[in-house]
Amino acid sequence: MVEEKKLKEIRALDKAFRPELRKEFSELQNKTKLTVLEGDILDESCLKTACQDMSVIIHTTSIIDVIGVTHRESIMNINVKRTQLLLEACVQATVPVFIYTSTLEVAGPNSYKEIIQNSHEEPLENPRSAPYPYSKKLAEKAVLAANGWTLKNGGTLYTCALRPMFIYGEGSPILFAGINEALNNHGILSSFSKFSRVNPVYIGNVAWAHILALRALREPKKAPSPSFISDVLDWLPAGNSEPPAQANLHLSTPFNRHRVTLSNSVFTFSYKKAQQDLAYKPLYSWEEAKKNVPESWVGSLVDWHKETVKSKTQRFKDDRDVHVGIVR
Repeated sequence: MVEEKKLKEIRALDKAFRPELRKEFSELQNKTKLTVLEGDILDESCLKTACQDMSVIIHTTSIIDVIGVTHRESIMNINVKRTQLLLEACVQATVPVFIYTSTLEVAGPNSYKEIIQNSHEEPLENPRSAPYPYSKKLAEKAVLAANGWTLKNGGTLYTCALRPMFIYGEGSPILFAGINEALNNHGILSSFSKFSRVNPVYIGNVAWAHILALRALREPKKAPSPSFISDVLDWLPAGNSEPPAQANLHLSTPFNRHRVTLSNSVFTFSYKKAQQDLAYKPLYSWEEAKKNVPESWVGSLVDWHKETVKSKTQRFKDDRDVHVGIVR
């Protein structure tokens, strides 16, 4: 967003910001003012402050939980109610553009037996009641239903939803979990889903899609329908110049029906719809994306793992020495 011209201010709202993220934000300060706001998005007064004098809201945050560790009520409150409150705040603050970061999981997968390859059509819908995809589906529907609402000043609210594929990139918690598991398993990453396929999208391309959506909604002929965002137009099983379709990898976490289906499906999408509606095409190639995940970040994970193992080994040694001392 800091690359966009004529932006006076960018506001980032979250319940809390890590110190390293605050530092990163401070380094982005240029001609565009960057304001960091901490508060509860379920607090209407907080939303009023955040939305005041803004011309666009990009709603990206949600509870992502496919393994069932978060209470359903919490997921519904944050993912659905929060989105509805934010839409209402836009009306009161006369914010004309609302962009929602949805997920491919609103479209499925519904069965490991059903192969979806290079789809870009909207009618696919996940009928399951698992909290995460269900809450995202309801939130997306609320956003799309709000398109055309009348703002407090008599203007019109324009909304759209973007559906990124499985996101990868620097700082990714999924990459972190995968690398950490491999380090704990002598450098081997286990997989139980040999024939599953999903196509990934680089975080920089996801951000780029949001900027294109913003541009499209500033002067909308019509609000675009939900668009899938990926790194490739059509995934093909051959060739190495494109990002590979990734197998859903097994991490040591609990199972549920949704996760088993998700981890054993062929489920790939094309960005053809986003290309038509938003003039989207990836800003970063696969080769560029790989270079943007710094070796230093991966190296820091390896160093952290070594220190953790060293610490555990030392504690075990100390405990053993104490135990031996007691026996004596």
